Amino acid sequence: MSDMDDFNAAIIEEFRNNQGWVGGNFEGAPLLLLHSTGAKSGTERVNPMMYRQDGGHLYVFASKAGAPTNPDWFHNLKAHPSATVELGTETFGVIATEVTGTERDRIYAEQAIEYPGFAEYEEKTDRVIPVVALDRV
Repeated sequence: MSDMDDFNAAIIEEFRNNQGWVGGNFEGAPLLLLHSTGAKSGTERVNPMMYRQDGGHLYVFASKAGAPTNPDWFHNLKAHPSATVELGTETFGVIATEVTGTERDRIYAEQAIEYPGFAEYEEKTDRVIPVVALDRV
């Protein structure tokens, strides 16, 4: 396992043991666990990530901390948009849809104002960081 896998495993365990709450870097941040299907492997993957709730939608951000490439989970959702979310103590199915254009820009800007790390991620990369809506099925 990589260091990132170990880091994620620790966050996932803490999330599940504390009804969706974690400490450390994510303390007080809205966090969910996204279950996606590997685009190539077909294996279930679980990734902890911050989300934004807006108008009945959940939004997640493929920031990868400003890396030059999109995270694997984004490619997984493009290949298999049916996914599952753990939010607090609730688990439910979602359909993932990439948000583009002015709506994407609005949602990302609001996230960056509330959580300045997202503005830093945007400054560190040349790519447009994807925003994905996760809508309950």
